[in-house]
Amino acid sequence: MSDTEAPVRKVELGPLDLVLEQREDGTILGHASEEEQSYSDNILQWLRYWGGAEPGHIFLAERPAPGAPGWNNITYAETYEKMRSIALALLNRNVSPERPVAVLSGNAIDHALIALAAMYIGVPYAPVSPAYSLISKDFAKLKHVLGLLTPGVVYVGDGAKFSAAIEAAVPADVELIVSQRPPPGRPATLFASLLAPIEEDADVVRLNKAHETVEPETVAKILFTSGSTGLPKGVINTQKMLCANQAMIEYFMQFLIEEPPVLVDWLPWHHTFGGNQNLGLVLRHGGTMYIDHGNPLPAGIDESVRNLREVAQTLYFNVPRGFHALLPYLQKDKELASNFFGSLSFSFVASAGMSQEVFDGLDAASVEACGERIMVLTGYGATETAPASLFSLSGRSGGIGLPLPGVLMKLVPNEGKLEVRLKGPNVSPGYWREPELTAKSFDAEGYYITGDALRFADPEKPEEGFVYDGRVVEDFKLSTGNWVSTGPLRAAFVAAFVPYVRDAAVAGHDQDEIGMLVFPDVEACRALAPDLAKDASVAAVLAHPDVRIAFQTRLACLDEQATGSTNRVARLLLLAEPPSIDAHEITDKGTLNQRAVLENRAAAVAELYKSPSSEHIVLLSS
Repeated sequence: MSDTEAPVRKVELGPLDLVLEQREDGTILGHASEEEQSYSDNILQWLRYWGGAEPGHIFLAERPAPGAPGWNNITYAETYEKMRSIALALLNRNVSPERPVAVLSGNAIDHALIALAAMYIGVPYAPVSPAYSLISKDFAKLKHVLGLLTPGVVYVGDGAKFSAAIEAAVPADVELIVSQRPPPGRPATLFASLLAPIEEDADVVRLNKAHETVEPETVAKILFTSGSTGLPKGVINTQKMLCANQAMIEYFMQFLIEEPPVLVDWLPWHHTFGGNQNLGLVLRHGGTMYIDHGNPLPAGIDESVRNLREVAQTLYFNVPRGFHALLPYLQKDKELASNFFGSLSFSFVASAGMSQEVFDGLDAASVEACGERIMVLTGYGATETAPASLFSLSGRSGGIGLPLPGVLMKLVPNEGKLEVRLKGPNVSPGYWREPELTAKSFDAEGYYITGDALRFADPEKPEEGFVYDGRVVEDFKLSTGNWVSTGPLRAAFVAAFVPYVRDAAVAGHDQDEIGMLVFPDVEACRALAPDLAKDASVAAVLAHPDVRIAFQTRLACLDEQATGSTNRVARLLLLAEPPSIDAHEITDKGTLNQRAVLENRAAAVAELYKSPSSEHIVLLSS
């Protein structure tokens, strides 16, 4: 029996359809026929409910440290009690709706507790990417974020680990709270001191009164995302957004009503995918999240595999790079595959397009492990949409499906593409303290302007949903006047060069042909040149004849799929220097900023098109 003939594991999902209206100017409006779902007033209602209904059920679990045995955990009742103690402690500090709680460290139980406590009393919580503190050399993004926030308190898990960033960017008059190891030379409050039991009736009254101020429009979170310039902008997330979005997700994932989810999840809470969708989904349905301190990178994938081998999750969420890193382990480790797929309802991939090769590999691995195909769902959303807006069951690269009930779509013709704009209760009211940017981000009818393009998977069958069609703002024209759609082309290029390419930037504005600035996977390329010394430089690896032949061969194979100059890659340059977070070339979640790469590496673009060609260029015709 082939993989495609194997039965699909049954999961109860709500139906999605599409109602369309076309305007005379070519604009298309779309929405689901199902009415908008009712939703809670704030997410703290869920915590209070589960703290009473399932007090002993584990909410969160984490390793004491990566690689350590066992799990530390906290139940719903314990979470509610500790959250209220911390909330009272915050009331006694310099926090307010204008002075949020900032968190600089990653996913952890203490992180969740202080976040929930802030939201409980109507104070925004702002998780900041740890990369701004631990990877950045100049802390420019961290300084920008904290300057924009003006936080009342700043929390980090390990003060010593973040000491350089704290010294550089956290103002001296802002209270610092740490779970362990206060940084040298800086006063800090220990997190444990916030957990004192609430004993005075007056404190209970004061705490309850503060919580009563929390309404659907109250700012719950400020999530920072990079714009085209690379400077982070603070997306306002209201309680209404979070609650409405979980109601939309529940409509589609109806089985969650009866089956509390179990997740093993590394996706960072400073991003909407991990912090809003996944953590919110667990809290909404009384599930359990095992916090995975691994990640898809070579240094972290073994920790993730270890956790997935130990815990049988019911849902699995990841980005394409995560599935790509995990797939070889699922293919060669039967024990891991059996545990991974055994209780799994489905997997879900988002944040970027995943190659069909990986979709097919997951299908084959699940059939091998349990005799069934496990669905891989895809979708579309943004930090500004809390995030879920469209869901799909296509199981094919690029498919993003149909709008969820309550989401209104507007597809606006733009240079031969359909630019998507969104409106609904899950859409942000704007950006923290940036009114001009907010005004530019919404059209006259109140639709959020995403800058993304979609197209119908089948124009004759709109009910089959949409396919992602790239960023409108990144597209450019060749010297012929023909437009190049960079998003789909870049995705196809990277997929064609697995495992030798991590990412690439598409060049060719006003040129005769398309070129690529390529960020290679150096270790994968090194394997192509076994005769090189193990400590050979990156430059030596990329210049090796066998590496160049491998890229030239793949380039020729890719050319066989090209239909013309707008999707034919004619030349490429392998870059020894990886993308820089400080130069805004890459975000902390690994998303490449095409514009920044081309601007910062203008000399490389010039070399790419120099005539006669440089010896470093791999040409399609040579």
